[in-house]
Amino acid sequence: MNDETGRLLGAADIRAIAADAGISPTKKFGQNFVIDPGTVRRIVREAGVGAGDRVLEVGPGLGSLTLALLETRAHVTAVEIDPPVAERLPRTIGEFMPDALDRFRVINEDALKVSAAQLPEFADGEPFTLVANLPYNVATPIVLTLLERFPNLTKFLVMVQKEVADRLCADPGSKIYGTPSVKLAWYGTAERAGLVGRNVFWPAPNVDSALVLFERAEGGDVTANGAYGTDVDRAFVFELIDAAFGQRRKTLHAALKKQVPAAAFERAQIDATRRGETLTIGEFIRLAQAVRDVQ
Repeated sequence: MNDETGRLLGAADIRAIAADAGISPTKKFGQNFVIDPGTVRRIVREAGVGAGDRVLEVGPGLGSLTLALLETRAHVTAVEIDPPVAERLPRTIGEFMPDALDRFRVINEDALKVSAAQLPEFADGEPFTLVANLPYNVATPIVLTLLERFPNLTKFLVMVQKEVADRLCADPGSKIYGTPSVKLAWYGTAERAGLVGRNVFWPAPNVDSALVLFERAEGGDVTANGAYGTDVDRAFVFELIDAAFGQRRKTLHAALKKQVPAAAFERAQIDATRRGETLTIGEFIRLAQAVRDVQ
């Protein structure tokens, strides 16, 4: 159900808001503002957001996606790192969708530093969704940090650089399978949800974008130690992943010699001559469990 008293932002609106507020897109914050209402509605549709849902948006910019989320009658909390942009956003919501103001809040903070205490609306353990057009240079750490910090973040739909999307969704054995692919798999499953053209942004980026849809596995939270319901320590599993991919050309035996004794490979039934890029998250967990068991 749409909010009939409001409308979304077009290219002219975006430029007018930016000019009025003295805001220019900066490379520092990786700002590329979406200027196409069809694109933000598509993102919201792919995310499955509806009336009453609770949504966290990171990097709302001038409000294109924010308004599309509010249009569904969802409740939206936005985290914006750029002070002038964060300051301007409530005014834009008030002008374009005034009836939605009571379902919207923005805080001026770095998403990599935001704490649960700063987001009390998500502190009750009830599920919420992340929907965002993420800055390309920090997309992966933002996603992994929020999943770690908020066990009730059960789903996300993010727009990222196509190369980043490919890495997040990559399968074991492929050239682009790496630490982001395995670490994200600890929490649940990710899939590509479509491409986005460059012409829907201002300024237009010099790379293609793609949508990534993620769903946390049942029990896949920090307190339960991931999607696998294992009692092995997530930090140690991630340490093994970092070490294995830090030297991709080396065998597991060589790359993990400081962390994994030979007996652990045998116990986990994992060939030590394999390379890290061939292991699933389940195998990394099994290896971590074996290390614990043989010590």
